[in-house]
Amino acid sequence: MKFGPVPVDQAAGAILAHSVKAGETKLRKGLLLTAEHQEALAAAGHSSVTVARLEPGDCHEDKAAGMLADALVPDPKAAALRVTQPFTGRVNLLADGPGVAVLDVAALEAFNQVNPMITVATVPQYQQMSAGGMVATIKVISYAVPGGDVLVASRLAQGAIRLATPVYRNAGLVVTDIPGGPPNEKGIAAIQGRVEALGLELADVRVVPHKTEALATAIGETLGDVLMILTGSATSDVSDVAPEAVRAAGGQVDRFGMPVDPGNLLFLGAQGERPVIGLPGCARSPALNGADWVLSRVACGIATTGADIAAMGVGGLLKEIPTRPQPRAGRKG
Repeated sequence: MKFGPVPVDQAAGAILAHSVKAGETKLRKGLLLTAEHQEALAAAGHSSVTVARLEPGDCHEDKAAGMLADALVPDPKAAALRVTQPFTGRVNLLADGPGVAVLDVAALEAFNQVNPMITVATVPQYQQMSAGGMVATIKVISYAVPGGDVLVASRLAQGAIRLATPVYRNAGLVVTDIPGGPPNEKGIAAIQGRVEALGLELADVRVVPHKTEALATAIGETLGDVLMILTGSATSDVSDVAPEAVRAAGGQVDRFGMPVDPGNLLFLGAQGERPVIGLPGCARSPALNGADWVLSRVACGIATTGADIAAMGVGGLLKEIPTRPQPRAGRKG
């Protein structure tokens, strides 16, 4: 692509690089100049304009952006994404419903190294999305790029962006109650909001005493494809009331504790084929915490191992929750 000023009488067929006034009319950048535009520019006293001219083998920004989008998301329906029409070298990839962004990070990094003018920016890996949320934006920065570079970038990142959608229909919640403990209504409402944001229904809510036997019974009886437990007293050990109740109900605890703050006191396990999430106390607040990261992955069928949770520590220092009983600033050490 050639870029720079040219005499107005040679500008037809070029792309206007900077917006200019031609009398009462504003000619906007990106406009493909015609003979009529030349006449208007000359009449307004312009002797030259800055333009971009495509050379053989160049690909116009909109065509390039469309080709790149087709490569990144070859089957939008299967990827649960909506692809916008190219405009000024940009295509947006929007979530077609609730879910979690799944990215081939290595492929996207390779894509962005082909040519500085060929770019894709995404949300973080596994970020929870709602319908219409922007998962990624493809932007061709210059007015045209070499077609060969478009083909290379397309080949490197085939199918690199998709949305994992929920694989479960509903969830159940067991809340344990202690005398003088936190009110349950706000916590239940916050958790219901989380579940519904993922497109699931909170199908069953039970409140039981904070006792291992009572909680184990409730775990066995509570309906829901995913089971969550919110205790009136924080789970302080892998042998505390809630993890022990999961085991007593025939389940298992695979991980206790996570390097995300707020959210340290989460545990994850299963009762048969049903995932079980022991929620930290901060889940009583609707503010983002570690439980959101785990719940969204689990709901969308993304394998979440102890190693996955351990890896959440980088970037896991989240915004403090004002209602937290022991804020960070009040701690020693």
